[in-house]
Amino acid sequence: MKARARRRRMGFRRGVAILPSLFTTGNLFLGFWAIIKTLHGEYAEAAPLIAWAIVLDLLDGRIARMTGTASEFGGELDSLADVISFGVAPAVLAYSWGFASLEKVGWLAAFLFVVCGALRLARFNVQRHVVDGRFFVGLPIPAAAAQVAAWVYVIPQPLAVRPQAILAASLLVILAFLMVSTIRYRSFKTIDLRMRRSYTNVLGIALLFVLVFLLVHVKPLLIVVASAYWLSGPAGYLVGIVRRKGQTPTTVTGEVG
Repeated sequence: MKARARRRRMGFRRGVAILPSLFTTGNLFLGFWAIIKTLHGEYAEAAPLIAWAIVLDLLDGRIARMTGTASEFGGELDSLADVISFGVAPAVLAYSWGFASLEKVGWLAAFLFVVCGALRLARFNVQRHVVDGRFFVGLPIPAAAAQVAAWVYVIPQPLAVRPQAILAASLLVILAFLMVSTIRYRSFKTIDLRMRRSYTNVLGIALLFVLVFLLVHVKPLLIVVASAYWLSGPAGYLVGIVRRKGQTPTTVTGEVG
């Protein structure tokens, strides 16, 4: 009986250990599916798939930490999936949806997004154990992908006017450079539902569900929310510069006895 119970526990642990990888695989599947939808011109259906991939990406890391099954293999698999779902898929979607009229400039902007996203992930993997966990260094690639998905979801019709395409390509380039920048972004990893004041976190989660409901029914609000995060980094950086300039240097005086 003891041997049978031990085997059951071992089987349960193995099942739990593979759970984060299943979420990561789902993330990769949704990213690939978004590319297929894009190739068929179904932009309004491709954009939400990227959004759902972001949800799975948020869950796989949380589940791995909660179950104590985080591993180097899982981290590398997650990064490879992110390159496809949040690098290649949004770039292909943006190019097919809005940059076709820009010819070489359009696909170069899309390629720059992929390259900077891959560099961002590589830097994250190298620095994950040595940086402050409260912040990300550079714009996280899922946040950049969320912005692209929001654009296409709100305006699914392809951009036919060249100035609009130029504006969209310029914004994509800005997102690309923000990913490889040293600007800090809040990670929100310090939120812990097991804290004594967890009721405040529960209230925050309830407000989050209300926000999601509003985003589904008020599409323009989706762009505002998606833009707020990536704009928060440069805004915080500029505020820091202003504060440092406003601080007067203190001089140390001493008496000679």
